[in-house]
Amino acid sequence: MSIEATLQTRSAGKCELCTSSEALSVYEVPPVVEAHSDKCVYLCHNCKSQIEGSCDLETNHWHCLNDSMWSQVPAVQVVAYRMLKRLAADNGWAQDALDMLYLEDDTRSWAEQALAQEEEVIHLDSNGVRLNAGDTVVLIKDLDVKGSSLVAKRGTAVRNIGLTSNPEHIEGRVEGQRIVILTKFVKK
Repeated sequence: MSIEATLQTRSAGKCELCTSSEALSVYEVPPVVEAHSDKCVYLCHNCKSQIEGSCDLETNHWHCLNDSMWSQVPAVQVVAYRMLKRLAADNGWAQDALDMLYLEDDTRSWAEQALAQEEEVIHLDSNGVRLNAGDTVVLIKDLDVKGSSLVAKRGTAVRNIGLTSNPEHIEGRVEGQRIVILTKFVKK
């Protein structure tokens, strides 16, 4: 049986991420040493093109990962994990899903292989000090939080920060609300 036929049977003829049944094809989950159905997922054109980066991410489309991340298929788990990692920088729901996701050790190492190969993004505070995930920073300026009446006051400590794919942004909780903060307005 061919890889595509195996995947079609496994997925019941639907995209293994969003369950669409249109324009399906095989996606080999990198790194690919040898083609095998256990190392592939069956995806619709929309999912595949966004994963490969040939079109912009449609954040709302990826809410489907809340369901597909629980798949019993390791290849699907790996793709869901990687996409949630990409989305977590700008979307709190994706970070929350990542926090809930459990992967076996070998599946997690497979998922993180491609992520480790991406260029490392370095975040620096207003003084040029390197920031790491989990650090505590202090705001050096009063900040109006967009979409909210909240004003994050100067001197507020932001604990357990999260790093984003943009070196000028970090995430943190201020007064119970998760916000994105410009690194030029914080110091370690």
